[in-house]
Order: sequence, then structure tokens, then C-alpha cells
Amino acid sequence: MTYEFFEHTADLGLRIRADNLAELMEEAARALFAAIVVNLDGIREVETAQFAIEADRPDDLLRDWLAELLYAFHADHRLFAAFEVNLDGNRLEATTRGEPIDPARHEIDVEIKAVTYHGLRVERDGEGWLAEVIVDL
Repeated sequence: MTYEFFEHTADLGLRIRADNLAELMEEAARALFAAIVVNLDGIREVETAQFAIEADRPDDLLRDWLAELLYAFHADHRLFAAFEVNLDGNRLEATTRGEPIDPARHEIDVEIKAVTYHGLRVERDGEGWLAEVIVDL
């Protein structure tokens, strides 16, 4: 499993690879928070949160999953560092672990406003699964 960032005009692109779709969703969540906070390893896994999302297609499921996490960051001031995703057809159920933002310990790197549909893709390739998603800064 890997992720990387790529430039996209005034936005930021996330490219994620994984062996299976559940791992792709987990790695995409890690990539999102790695973009948000400088010290991802500094997030303590002291609280859990549950998420359940349904979508007809894997790309919509990815976008909605990341949008829910981004909402939790903005509305609840939460940072997450660990993700356990289970997929059942078009339904994603996830348990995340993290903590409230602590400005004394967490350095926010970029302010992500939204997860966009622009350039969104999730597909199976010769090495497993590949996703690309653009986030609005």
C-alpha cells in the first residue's frame, strides 16, 4: 500500500495504490490526514469513531468516505491516524482511531476545503487497485 501527492493547479492530488479495495480506502484516509497534518505519527489513537457509507460505485464511495473524514476534522476538530475498513457490496463500514486536535502537538500543514469529483478515479490495475482524488485547498 502506498500513497503520494501530485500537483494540480491550486489543488492537491492524492494517488493511492493498494492490493484490495478495503486497503485502498484505508490508505486514502491516511493520505488525506498526511496532507492535513505535518506530524501524522504524532496523532495518538486514544478515541474511536465509526463511519458507515453507501454508494453505487467505488469512486463515489471513496469520495464520500474522505468527505466524511474531512467533515469530522472540520466540525469535530478530530485527527485520525488508524483506519480499519470493511466493505460489503456498496457499503463501507469503518472504525477510525485518533484524537482531538491539539495545537501544541499537531502542526496543520494545508487547509483542505473539500474532496472533489474532478479527476476522481478508482480502478483495478495489474498491481491491485489505483485511485486518484483531487482535494480543494
